[in-house]
Amino acid sequence: MAEITAGMVKELRELTGLGMMECKKALTESNGDLKAAEDLLRIKSGAKAGKAASRVAAEGVVTSHINVDGKVGALVEVNCETDFASKNEDFLAFAKALAQLVVETNPADTAALADAKLASGETVEDARKALVMKVGENMTVRRFVRFQTAGKLAAYLHGSRIGVMLDCEGGDEQLGKDIAMHIAASKPLCVSRDQVSSDILDKEREIYTAQAAESGKPAEIVAKMVEGRIQKYLAEVTLLGQPFVKNPDETVEKLLASKKAKVNAFQMFVVGEGIEKKVTDYAAEVAAAAKV
Repeated sequence: MAEITAGMVKELRELTGLGMMECKKALTESNGDLKAAEDLLRIKSGAKAGKAASRVAAEGVVTSHINVDGKVGALVEVNCETDFASKNEDFLAFAKALAQLVVETNPADTAALADAKLASGETVEDARKALVMKVGENMTVRRFVRFQTAGKLAAYLHGSRIGVMLDCEGGDEQLGKDIAMHIAASKPLCVSRDQVSSDILDKEREIYTAQAAESGKPAEIVAKMVEGRIQKYLAEVTLLGQPFVKNPDETVEKLLASKKAKVNAFQMFVVGEGIEKKVTDYAAEVAAAAKV
């Protein structure tokens, strides 16, 4: 039986929003497997998926740059070790310079970006190393995305930790900014239902089926319950299906239609998303040391 630490319980609570005892029990039943415990809690309690998307596991900034005609833009994430360093003026200037460089040079990947030259004449990698020496922390250029469109680009930055780049057609400048802000707030997975992957839908259907089966209702009723939940899920995770944050009485799809506008694509970066930071369980370490 795997040891269930306080850190594991805390992480599962952050993922599901459920109580400590429920999380500890689920971890025990799943022998310490975090993903299996999360699925188990979703089946038993109906907890929603996706809370982990709001967790931040590393420091840094997300910044953007769009050229003058609004046709080419970039979103960049640069990481550092502490929140203190992420507010450093030189670090912020470095990140902004990278976003502009991506727009201007269209690098293939982060390796190509590292070799690209900044306005100062030094390469991005040399500038990064100099900044590491100056600030005293490791820094990495984690990722970027570059958009080029026949329509219009819009960007929204929520502080320096969440950034959205939006490719749209029609409407005005304010509409683009409003939709980008909505994406940062509501975090859709994609634009429309047809873009939700079959793997995600299969997993959700499996969870909903297990939940509905516990009701004891006939199979045909269970099937209808599952389908209803899938339709609700699709509305929740797609941009077009979500209630617009500034007016929840209308969906984003209806808002766009009223403005004769269309969203082609979007990208959202959350600082540290998907990076797991080591969590030290100091209480467990002290207890273990005391036994020595």
